[in-house]
Order: sequence, then C-alpha cells, then structure tokens
Amino acid sequence: MNSFNQLNPRANRSRGAQTAQPLLRLRYWIVCLGMLIWASLIVSKLFWLQVARHKEFVEKAQKQQEHTFEVAPRRGVLYDRNLRELAMTVQADSYFAVPSEIDDKPAMAHALAQIVHEGSEDAWTSEPQILARLNASRGFAWIARRLSPEAAAKVKALNLKGVYPQKEFQRFYPDSEIAAQVLGYVGVDDNGLGGMEQKFDGRLHGEPGRMYAALDARRHVMGSTEREPEPGDNLVLTIDENIQFIAEKALDAAMLRTRAANGTVVVQDVHTGQILALAIRPTFNPNDFRHTTPALLRDHAVSDVYEPGSTFKLATYASALDLGIVKPDDMIDCQGGAITFNGRTIHDNQGEHYGVITIHEALEHSSDVAAVKLALRMGPDRFYQYVRSFGFGSKSGVELPGETRGLLRPPPKWGSTSIGSIAIGQEIAVTPIQLVSMVSTIANGGVFLPPHMLLTSQDKNGHIAGQQNTQLAAFPFHAGEELPDPLPTGAHRVISTMTAAQMRKMMEGVVLYGTGKAAQLNGYSSGGKTGTAQKIDPATHTYSKTMHFASFAGIAPVNSPVIAVAVVLDDPKGGGLSYYGGAASAPVFAQVAQDALEYLGVPHDIEIHAPHAPAKNLTAQEEEPVQEHTGDVNALIAAVNDLPADDPLRQAVNNARTPATPAKAPLNVPSKDNEKKPAVPTESASAASTPNTHPVASPQPEIVAVSLPTGKTVKVPSLIGMPVRQVVEQAALAGLNLQVEGRGLVRSQQPEAGAQVPPGSQIVVHCAR
Repeated sequence: MNSFNQLNPRANRSRGAQTAQPLLRLRYWIVCLGMLIWASLIVSKLFWLQVARHKEFVEKAQKQQEHTFEVAPRRGVLYDRNLRELAMTVQADSYFAVPSEIDDKPAMAHALAQIVHEGSEDAWTSEPQILARLNASRGFAWIARRLSPEAAAKVKALNLKGVYPQKEFQRFYPDSEIAAQVLGYVGVDDNGLGGMEQKFDGRLHGEPGRMYAALDARRHVMGSTEREPEPGDNLVLTIDENIQFIAEKALDAAMLRTRAANGTVVVQDVHTGQILALAIRPTFNPNDFRHTTPALLRDHAVSDVYEPGSTFKLATYASALDLGIVKPDDMIDCQGGAITFNGRTIHDNQGEHYGVITIHEALEHSSDVAAVKLALRMGPDRFYQYVRSFGFGSKSGVELPGETRGLLRPPPKWGSTSIGSIAIGQEIAVTPIQLVSMVSTIANGGVFLPPHMLLTSQDKNGHIAGQQNTQLAAFPFHAGEELPDPLPTGAHRVISTMTAAQMRKMMEGVVLYGTGKAAQLNGYSSGGKTGTAQKIDPATHTYSKTMHFASFAGIAPVNSPVIAVAVVLDDPKGGGLSYYGGAASAPVFAQVAQDALEYLGVPHDIEIHAPHAPAKNLTAQEEEPVQEHTGDVNALIAAVNDLPADDPLRQAVNNARTPATPAKAPLNVPSKDNEKKPAVPTESASAASTPNTHPVASPQPEIVAVSLPTGKTVKVPSLIGMPVRQVVEQAALAGLNLQVEGRGLVRSQQPEAGAQVPPGSQIVVHCAR
C-alpha cells in the first residue's frame, strides 16, 4: 500500500488539500473578525467624538479659534419734559489686546499706562493692573475702556502689535452738573448708579449683544461678527431743564451767601404732583464719575430728614381748621408767650409776649403757644391721623432710590408732652419731598398727590415713552387749576377746599406781615412758612446753639397756585440772623418762584414794582422763634429703631455707629427748627386710618439698639431760680462751661437738670427779671 501511494503522488496531493481547507477558512474568518472589531472600534470612537462629546469639542474649538464678549447696548435717553436730552449715549473708543501676540508685556503695559491712566482714582488702568490682565489670558484682555478722543488717538498712533480698537457706548450728560443727583451716573460696566439711572436701570439698559472675534492657529485676529444689541427704553422726566437751572442758580447763590453745608430746593406742580426741579448742593459732574463720592451722590431731598420746626405748623393749623376747632379770625390767648403743660414750659421767641390775638396772627408771628393749644384741643389721635394723611411718616413713592419714610411715632409711643412738641415741628423728622407735598396739598384745594418724576401714560399732560418705537412728544408745563381725573394711585383728600383756601390766605399773611417778608415776589402774590431748626452737636450729643437747619416752604400765586417750593439749608453760617429760615431760605424761594413764574408765562396777579423792591431785613422779633430743645435726644435715636430694616435712614445710622461717633448718624438725620424740642419719633406701627388718611402699613421691624457712647460724664445741676453769680459758681464746681442769656434769675436751662454730659460741656441758661 505504501508503495502504491508512493507510486501515485496525485492521490497524495488531493488528500493534503482536503486537510488545508479548514485552516484557510479559519484564517479567513479570523481576519474578518479582526476587521469587524477594528471597524467597530473606529465607529465607536467616531460616535464618541462626533456625537457623545460633540458639544464639548465644539466649545473647545471655539475657545481656541475665537473670543466672544458682550457688546453693551445703547442705553436709553433721559429727557426733560421738553425733550431736551439730560442723559444720552455716545460712542467712544476702547482698546483690547491679544496677549499671545505681545512679545514684551511689561514694556507694553508701561507704554499704555502712560497714556490711559488718569490718576490715583483710576486704579483699573494703572500699569500693574494692565500687566496683570495681559498675564491672565492668552486670547483677550482689556487695556482701557471708553477713552477720550485725545487718549484714543495717542494709543492708535503707537500702532502696537496685538492691540486693537473697539467701539463702545459711553453715557454722556450734556448739561454736566444739572440735576446730577436726580439723574445719577453710569459706571464702567454700564450699570446705573444713583438717581433715575439706578431706579430704572433695567428699562434703560437694553439687551446686550455679542461679538465673535475669529483667531487663526497663531492667535491672530482674522475678523469678527456681531449679534446686534437691543437698545434700552427712552424715558421722559417731569423735570423742566430751565426751571432746574433756575433752582440750581438760586441755590448756588444761597450756598455762597450762607456758607451752608448743603442745600436742597424742590419745585412741584401743585395740581399733578410732578417735580419740576430738584436741586441739591454740593453736587458732582456725572461725566467724571471717578471723582464722585457717596456723599456727593446722596439725594438729600429723599434720603435725609430733619426736624421741620415752624414750617410744620402749617399742618397743625390746617388740621385744627379742618376739624372746625377754630376759624382764622377766632381769638386765641398766647398767654404772654409761654405755656406749661405736663411739667414742660414752651416759650415763644424772646421778646414776643403776645396776649389775645387772632389765629391768623398767631401763624404770622409763628407762635408756639398757639400751635400747642390747637394740638391739645385736637387730641393725639385726630392730630396724628391728619399728620399721616399729609404724607408724613410714610414714603412718598417718588421715583428716586434711597427714599426714607422719615420719623413719626404713633400716639401710643408718645411721651406726655409729645403732642406739644410735634405741633411745633419737634419729635418728628421729615424729608424736603414730604414738606413740599404738604404745601402742594394746601395749594391745590386739600388733596394729597404723590410726588413723581417720571411722565407716564396716566399723566394728564401726556404719556411716554418707555418704548423705542413710541413716538415721543414734548409736554411743556402749563399751569392748571384742575386735579387729575381720576386721581392717581395714593391720592386722597386731606382737608376741605374751604380749609385749604383759608390756609392759603393765612400763608400769604406770613409773607406780608410775619416772618416770611423776604419771600415777597414782584407782580405775584406768595404765601408760605419759615422754619429754623437746631441740629445735634456731635461733641455733646445735645442740640447745638450754633448749628441749624433753615427752611422755607411756600406757594405762588396765592389765589391760583401754580407751583410749590421747598428750600432747606443745612447749617447756614454768618453773623446776625443769617441762619434763620426767613433770612437764609426765604430769599431763595423768592428768586426761584419769581423766575419760574416769569418763565412759565403765568399772569401777574398783583401790582408790578420796577425795579424789584429789595427784601426787608428782619429783626429778631420778626423772625420765627428758635426754642431751646429740652427733650431727650435719645427719643430721636430710638425712633430710628422703629424703621424697617431696609430704610436708608436706619442703615445710615447703624453704619455710622462707631465708638467715637455713635451719635453722628442722627446728625444727618434730623435737625431742629425754631424753638423746638429734641425728640423725634418715627412711625413704626400701623396707624389707624380715617376716611381722610391713607397710612402705609409696614412690616414689624427688627429692633436694633442705637447706643450712645459711654465714658466719664457729669450731672447737670439744677440752676432754675438762681441769680447769675450763683449759677456761675455752680457751673464751675461741676466743671461745665456756661452761656448766659438775659438778666435776672434763671428761668430755663439747657440741658435739663440731671442730664449726664461730658465734662466741659456748655450749659445755656435763660434769665429774666
């Protein structure tokens, strides 16, 4: 057999092929399986890269290939009522760098800082800051934003590698300082800071766009595309630029004349509540916001309060007349200028010893005794309801940030003599906006109209304009004699039409025959009330004998009022009577009202004198009294604790509390008027309301202690009834300084006996025979 196989090779080959075929098939399938696995892995990897991680890699590619940043939208325009631009947006040059293209970054930062850095206040463009931004990124870094044309031209002239221009929007205020606190300003990031810019930042800002800058592999900028931003809304304010200029010009003159720490003038349309002008000094230039400080930005018209003193007597007399307790020609006994109740004696001004006079004469001469008697006849509850209805103790709702409700406590928190204090403008703190709104209420026939600064579709004289596609129209102010119909939200009747008419004639008497003679106009009748309030001395934490608030609140013309004006000067200085409301603030009212009425074309209602008669200089007997404050200053500070936690006044007081100056906060808060008393209450609880009143309910605030500084003090001795020689000896023994006014025996003293004061504090005693 073997030999046969050897002799037959074909048979051998056939048998070997049969054996190799399974091996070939196995190899084939192994190769196919390998190919399948390889393809599966490739597909899986592609799926992982192209589908599962697609978004991630696209984002990485975008970061490598392009830089994206927001493009600020064109901010809406702020117009005055005549459509004059008060705040507008213009284009300015900014510069950015691509750090990966820069070879010598320190040298680049140094060269650019020499051009764009504006001083120590501008830390963002200092050389270290520019260098830090260049080192922090490879793709994009700001060099400087919104440069002046001169600085931008210098940067462009350097022709630096890796530095590129970018157009941005910049806020511009054509009138510079005009209405600065009303408008506020805009920061580098286009956010509104202060005033209307902050209050309506969301509407003015618009929707930002985006810019995409494409980069090649070497990080060179190849081009850019943009998504256009949506511009912000345009807003029309109630402000009249011309009246605003008139008010600021008059206030500037008053600040120069009186050397006051600050001043506020508010002009209001009495029939709509629209604010026609709001002037504050000192001020700032919103175009140069880097030099703006929080103190300059502060809107004293809504954020600060003071004790109004005699100007508040308008509310006292109006309430008594409206209740039918008295009539203008009724007689009232002023008791020789002094009244004592619940252990406290309140005096009229030194030298004024009125007996039985008419009600209107009592207001003309600013009798405290008469005001206290009227309040006592009304009783605390009814009096408080009228005070709340006039808008005191609650926010007015004016469209300005940082408004406080002021300080007004409800009757359950009053002391035994609080009703007498409030009647003469003590133990209550108000804002200038609240003061002018009270006067407007009397002027328009007795209806409280919430003040506002933004023209809306509900305004009688026009509509506006929140939207870009809305056609704007100017709404020049025209004197009206009718109230809006329907009344705006928050409006309500406070006093009757008859009471309002009676009060206007009495206010005219104050200007013609009383303490407000300096407020007389030429060709127009005017009426108002003066006030002089003492401030808190931060050294002694008692009411100062040398620091005051001088105020005047008035209307014109009297028979057909058009405007109400409130003037408040903080700490006017000078000799004689220059710190009195009648001498310091009434002339400001006269200048503002005269020029504003002439500008508005209001017909004259009295004889014109040519030239203008100069204001008569007042004597001490003709001015409103500046009563010694005998109350506890802690009542004023405690009133702040009743405010809601978010009230700016409370925040300011709490922020100012330091071991060295804890009582300084109330200093910015209140001050005292004529012969008023220190305690100032605040409205903390919900007040009961009458049909006339619309109190504002507030949440129960958290009680925060406002402490006065501790340390060595001495007890003030009782000096009442002593002769001057004995008083001098007692003061020397106690280590206190002494100021004596008058002759004879001591009739009153300040501070009161038993008060704890720092050694060396001054005691003021009033003597009479």
